Amino acid sequence: QVQLVESGGGLVQAGGSLRLSCAASGRTFSGYTMGWFRQSPGKEREFVAAITWNGGSTYYAESVKGRFTISNDNAKNTVYLQMNSLKPEDTAVYYCAAVGLRLLPKVVTTARAYRYWGQGTQVTVSS
Repeated sequence: QVQLVESGGGLVQAGGSLRLSCAASGRTFSGYTMGWFRQSPGKEREFVAAITWNGGSTYYAESVKGRFTISNDNAKNTVYLQMNSLKPEDTAVYYCAAVGLRLLPKVVTTARAYRYWGQGTQVTVSS
């Protein structure tokens, strides 16, 4: 059974940084696509970033390009989301997601394409 556990959320001032971690367990993740999504109250879950586990391809939402960086550590089975220059509009619950195949670029941003989800971690950016 695949398990995803997020950590690293918290309260930060605008302009600050946070690094989220997603510890993955339950199987080998070679060939998987790993994603980060976020959801704020009253809004739909939205794509933030994704990475292919071995291929190293990365994808970003336009709203976070140049500020956020997704990466993974094979040895630790962990995916990271480095968030810099945070803005109040980045405030949300951030979720880690995974699916056991390499998603095409046109669907990598779609939440329904992912099979496994973590419980989420709250990120709050104060102005």
